[in-house]
Amino acid sequence: MLSQEMLSLTILLCAFWSSSSALNNEDYDLMYLNFENEIESIVPATEETISCDCQREHTEWDKLFIMLENSQMKENMLLQSIDEILKVELQTLRAEMIQFVANFAGTCTTTIEKVTSRVLSQVDQTLMRNRDHVQESKTLHESEQRKILEELLQLSLNVSNRLTQLESVWQRTAKVETGFQQQVKSSDMGRGDNFILNSLREELQQTRAELKGSQKWAAQHLLPAGCETAILFPMRSKKIFGSVHPTVDMMLQSFTACIWVKVTEVLDKTIVFSYGTKRNPYEIQFYLSRESAVLAVGSDQNKLIAPNTISPGQWAHFCGTWSSDNGTLSLWANGELVATTSEIAEAHIIPDGGILQLGQEKNGCCVGGGFDETLAFSGKLTGFNIWDRVLSNEEITAQPRAEDSCNIRGNVVGWGVTEILPHGGAQYVF
Repeated sequence: MLSQEMLSLTILLCAFWSSSSALNNEDYDLMYLNFENEIESIVPATEETISCDCQREHTEWDKLFIMLENSQMKENMLLQSIDEILKVELQTLRAEMIQFVANFAGTCTTTIEKVTSRVLSQVDQTLMRNRDHVQESKTLHESEQRKILEELLQLSLNVSNRLTQLESVWQRTAKVETGFQQQVKSSDMGRGDNFILNSLREELQQTRAELKGSQKWAAQHLLPAGCETAILFPMRSKKIFGSVHPTVDMMLQSFTACIWVKVTEVLDKTIVFSYGTKRNPYEIQFYLSRESAVLAVGSDQNKLIAPNTISPGQWAHFCGTWSSDNGTLSLWANGELVATTSEIAEAHIIPDGGILQLGQEKNGCCVGGGFDETLAFSGKLTGFNIWDRVLSNEEITAQPRAEDSCNIRGNVVGWGVTEILPHGGAQYVF
């Protein structure tokens, strides 16, 4: 707007200057105006002047206004021309911008597709490598297990052959002693018998040592017979435990609970499994205390202790039974009855609606309840089962000796059937 006003003013001044020059060249006499717009030095009108003025086509003021109109017209024409030029330029620029955006969009789309394809290819390659790695690890693990089993089988065959040879040698020696008992009085024959007996003794000692070594190795590296999985508790922690979710009611007037245990370290109270409610967190507890196994029912004071039943680093099978009829409470270790008592929680009924856990107890030590790290279990557990009755002695004795001990399942909690969820770092191992 400012530039247009300056242009108009400039044109007006030029037009005024041009008209003044024209008037001077033609020797026109212009009247001078004062500030009050009055005409000074008025020449008296005569007939000649009047007739002359009337014959003029345009006065000086008319010419001035005509020039101003022409200048305004030229200005309008110039502005219109500039507007048309700007419109054309803007349209051209808009077309170029649209073309540029179209080309840029096409280039970006192509680039994005290439990058996406490359990323997908890299992801597929990574997945393939990971899958191959997992497959190789699985194959290696299976081959190692197969090799271990073959070594154990070969060791068992060697031991069996040695025992067979020892038995045959012993039988021959017995026959020799029976047939020549009256004749072996000389010192030479006595030295021969002593040599045979010493050889047999050394062979038996060597065989016994090899059997102990193989049993120790198997106890440390393999799962119990018939068990394919176990739950590993890698360390003592207030966050590591296993939650058990039975599908039937836990309202019990009697029960049998069995479990395979391989503990890493035992403190004064190391929980194996526990069942409790908000009212009583000690309904059922089975825990380890140094070298003893302890089973409590109804209260932490109603307990049965079986001493000298724990060997850290080795698998052990425990069963606990209880009946409310006479309060009989019993503990079994590796198929043998190690402790029993009566009048424990007599006529008590274990209520439903509690929490059953592995490796921890739901105690009232903390605000709102919580876990105590010193009570946590570390090691491996497998074959956890609960029945709503007291099993017979034969049923309990046969479990740790069975080739498929983990396939024997309880009707309240059944290992491999009932949902058992590890938490906080506990995990299933094979």
